[in-house]
Amino acid sequence: MIDFILNKQARLLAATPLEFQRELYTNKLISKNRLVGLVGARGVGKTTLLLQYIKSNYDLQEALYFSVDDVYLSGSSIYEIVDEFVKYGGKVVVIDEIHKYQNWAAELKSIYDSFPNLLVRFSGSSMLNILEQKHDLSRRAVIAKVEILSFREYLEIKEAISLKSLSLEEVLDNHNKLSTKYALAYPNLYKEFKNYLQFGAYPFFLEDEDEFKNKLFNALEKILREDIPTLNKINYEHISIFQKIISKLIFSKLPYKLNATALAKELNISYATLLYYLDILDRANVISSVKKFSKNISKKPDKLLFANTNILSVFADEFKTETNIGTMREIFFTSCIKNSGMQIYYSDIGDFVVKDYTFEIGGKNKTFKQIKDVKNGFLVIDTDYISTTNKIPLWLFGLLY
Repeated sequence: MIDFILNKQARLLAATPLEFQRELYTNKLISKNRLVGLVGARGVGKTTLLLQYIKSNYDLQEALYFSVDDVYLSGSSIYEIVDEFVKYGGKVVVIDEIHKYQNWAAELKSIYDSFPNLLVRFSGSSMLNILEQKHDLSRRAVIAKVEILSFREYLEIKEAISLKSLSLEEVLDNHNKLSTKYALAYPNLYKEFKNYLQFGAYPFFLEDEDEFKNKLFNALEKILREDIPTLNKINYEHISIFQKIISKLIFSKLPYKLNATALAKELNISYATLLYYLDILDRANVISSVKKFSKNISKKPDKLLFANTNILSVFADEFKTETNIGTMREIFFTSCIKNSGMQIYYSDIGDFVVKDYTFEIGGKNKTFKQIKDVKNGFLVIDTDYISTTNKIPLWLFGLLY
């Protein structure tokens, strides 16, 4: 068993590139914590991160990588595999797709408790909420959520352009200088931004740009048809409800303003079930729900968007409808803010509120009319660079992480 896994691992490591590594997640993996997990949506690069971790830090016999969904390992106990490897003198075990193992939490705890000198790394679905498990893994495990590639990371992979990540305050304070400097230094930057909106958020764009949309659509289908019902114990008959919610977002063209009572009635489900399903789609990184900014923040979302622009583009093609450029811009802005770990709210004045700032999103001819009396108000404009105070190029927010 171990020899088979090591032989397959050797082939995978040989094909794993090291030129680009995502430092935020690499630092989590190389930490001294005994149990570290990467969670995230399909296609964001969790497997590559795990293989890079082994290839950069261990000799072949010291680390063992295997995926739970390997057909050769069907019916095998992950505990028994680890036990055998430790007897070989193994130092680190890396378990991919752990959410597909029926009793993963119990066995992971047993492995953690039984082998005190062993480092364990694992990956799982973004819906894998380790804090909800019954085996008290929350105090043992360090969990990192792997986000889609930022525009900054895309530029580094695609164009070998290395830019440092920025804080929101750096963007707000220095946007004129930064946007002019970068746009003039890299003439293709704005063109690549438009490409990123279509196919740059997932690392597998490197394999074949022409097949990118097919691969992403297949990944989204597996999330809807396999991951969601399996991990949330949902009746397979209700899969169509998730598809209907997605069609609502597509055909609304504009960001979907939610009337939860009306939508629940239309879908023939309860109000509570609808909110639960929307939360699942959000945690699965298919949609992004945004609450309205007010003194009393509602528990329900007020606006629904897709989680990133690539998903909007893929579903628009599938439903044979045009994408709305305004919606595309709002999705990009929202995903940049959320993936940077900040809260964002929908607003009646301007489009969004982040911290103490109000943002209005638009094209290059957008004016300050809607936020002219707003303190800390900014226009976020879809253009290459700007020299006007409080007008910020949209792409610059792609450097936030």
